[in-house]
Amino acid sequence: MADNIKEQERAELHRAIWNIANDLRGSVDGWDFKQYVLGMLFYRYISENMSNYVNNIQSEAGVDGFDYANLSDEEAESAREFLVNAKGFFILPSELFCNVLKTARNDENLNETLERIFNSIEASAQGTDSEDDFKGLFDDIDVNSNKLGGSVAKRNERLVALMDGVANMNLGNYQDNTIDAFGDAYEFLMGMYASNAGKSGGEFFTPQEVSELLTRIAVGDKKEINKVYDPACGSGSLLLKAAKVLGKDAVRQGFYGQEINITTYNLCRINMFLHDIDYDKFDIAHGDTLTEPQHWDDEPFEVIVSNPPYSIKWEGSDNAVLINDPRFAPAGVLAPKSKADLAFIMHSLHWLATDGTAAIVCFPGIMYRGGAEQKIRKYLIDNNFVDCVIQLPDNLFYGTSIATCIMVLKKSKTDNSTLFIDASKECVKVTNSNKLTEANIANILASYTERADKEYVCRLVPNREVEAQDYNLSVSTYVEQEDTREVVDIKVLNEQIREIVAREEVLRAEIDKIIAEIEG
Repeated sequence: MADNIKEQERAELHRAIWNIANDLRGSVDGWDFKQYVLGMLFYRYISENMSNYVNNIQSEAGVDGFDYANLSDEEAESAREFLVNAKGFFILPSELFCNVLKTARNDENLNETLERIFNSIEASAQGTDSEDDFKGLFDDIDVNSNKLGGSVAKRNERLVALMDGVANMNLGNYQDNTIDAFGDAYEFLMGMYASNAGKSGGEFFTPQEVSELLTRIAVGDKKEINKVYDPACGSGSLLLKAAKVLGKDAVRQGFYGQEINITTYNLCRINMFLHDIDYDKFDIAHGDTLTEPQHWDDEPFEVIVSNPPYSIKWEGSDNAVLINDPRFAPAGVLAPKSKADLAFIMHSLHWLATDGTAAIVCFPGIMYRGGAEQKIRKYLIDNNFVDCVIQLPDNLFYGTSIATCIMVLKKSKTDNSTLFIDASKECVKVTNSNKLTEANIANILASYTERADKEYVCRLVPNREVEAQDYNLSVSTYVEQEDTREVVDIKVLNEQIREIVAREEVLRAEIDKIIAEIEG
């Protein structure tokens, strides 16, 4: 019953989002417009979050019928310092989403009103511990952009429609909902636009099912962890899977990530708030993880999950300092300048806790290419850091049909072997792409945890055999593919052919006989 309610709520929410997108996309490119929908969703969320927080305090104090939204700005000001310390931000009652919405249609300067409120919310965190978490969060919601319309009136008309659409989303009280409504709305929007936008959107988003698999591998049988980290965190969906798998309170010290793209970095921080992760429980940094890592003081991490960009260029050997960097120096060689994939692997390994697990999506080429990449694989295998390599089905990710892999790293393995799993058939076809079902994920996890040989599926390979294969880590090198072609018995086939020929001769004789009778 609960599952039915959950699916109904989710379907209703998705319909509402789809309607906003269809109504408002118009001249605005979908991937750009996503920023506006998410930004307005965020504005509604923090407004309700603050109101609920204050209302609950008053209710517990025995004050009946109190509603922060009905308070005057002057009365609310007295609680500013307290609320900034507690929530990381402050919003005046007149600036709450619900109150701005009431007058939006008649506000000829709605764009200016919203810009002032967004600046005010950001300013409320300045000089406090939450400043970095709020700085620039509204930058991508440019209420004066020509993308919204050529005139102020047209832009305001679109902003009213946007506010109405977000207001009409049935998000309920986020504490009472059976689904994580704000977070689910975010994920649906990301997925919807990623699938429509191809690589321009898909590179920022890991499908939920892949996130689920990576996180369950990295978390293992732990009931709580110190912290979770993603060195290329995109919009944060992988980090937040740990909150869903374990419960956010079971991630004791919080969620850490770094993202190079400024828009996606902003989306990631918004995503944290929309999933009810408080400002003091996440630390998302902006910048290039490989050359400017921002979390030296926070590592090591017990769980690392990541889907870094495939085969991107990086400074590599052009930067004389990097070969002495403690993350890369142990391998004695840097990842090629044209392919940074193994640099992300080495970074993650270095920041991994002794009892931790890292699960990282990889481009398949890094598993077998020679040169520097082979030397790095040699380092990983000779030091017994590779726990498992999983071959995934093709066409799982938005914007690419490549069959990717997962590399699982550990520092405290109990055997000197590497597990190889062929999960290339573990999927169902959905329209033009493939998808992992719950059963597929369960099958892959069973193979991973059992760590035993299973014909055509997985094999536990001694590292000396990997060495003998020149440190090739391709799953197909160790797990034989099942031949699903039909086995043909040549003797039976020849007999069938003889029977067909004989039957053909009988039929021909009968036809000749009939023709002769007709002609006679």
